[in-house]
Amino acid sequence: MAKQSPGEMLPQERQQWILERLRQRGRVVALELATEFAVSEDSVRRDLRELAALGLCKRVYGGALPMTATVAPLKQRRQEHAGRKLALARKAVTLVRQGQVLLIDAGSTNAAIAAVLPQDLGLTVVTNAPDIAQLLLEREGFEILLIGGRIDTRIGAAIGAQAVKEIQRLRADLSFPGACAIDAIGGLWGFDSEEALLKRAMVEASSEVVIVATSDKLGTVATHRVAAIDEVQHLVVEHDVGRALRATFSAHGLVVHRADAARMR
Repeated sequence: MAKQSPGEMLPQERQQWILERLRQRGRVVALELATEFAVSEDSVRRDLRELAALGLCKRVYGGALPMTATVAPLKQRRQEHAGRKLALARKAVTLVRQGQVLLIDAGSTNAAIAAVLPQDLGLTVVTNAPDIAQLLLEREGFEILLIGGRIDTRIGAAIGAQAVKEIQRLRADLSFPGACAIDAIGGLWGFDSEEALLKRAMVEASSEVVIVATSDKLGTVATHRVAAIDEVQHLVVEHDVGRALRATFSAHGLVVHRADAARMR
């Protein structure tokens, strides 16, 4: 394909380049972008406004910064937005089929998934999270494999070389790696380097990858890249995620599943 000159780019193409520069440089300046793309500053500012409206960047004076997510300790996350996470979990388990092997990462949303998995499908669940294994032990109908290794108390799960090697010896039908951040261009991201390596192993060990993400994680990036966007097949989002943001992910090949509205608790 012939290389397109900057001035010939459509707004959507230009915005994708802006997002890429944000990831590479950590900031963009409107005047510099206008010169680079051979368009007016007003055009660039309009691009930045639209990207910010989609939650893909943060507008600042003269340019933009990337949206960066943060992660709270697991104990705190268990208590946050329980109804929303349950709604996501109920939608996520509709993707599970009879007799499958599931890889379920640590995290409060994934714990909600484990809590609502159907008990009559003959499922095998592989997890690095002791709390998820314990939750499934209290239910009937599951074969449970607990990944061993060093337990990170903040994450609430086994990570590190031993855990990664155990996952690399497996093959799963579906994996549910926890999402610290996900954006439509860069893919799936994590904050901790060892945790990101474990999530990467889960992706590589699975036929299909399902990301279940609360709205605050959409269109954001973190420190360590886990997987490219084309390595993710399914994205489960909350009921109130707008059509434009859903379309941003759908345009990159993901099947986007919208959860039902969360019930008041």
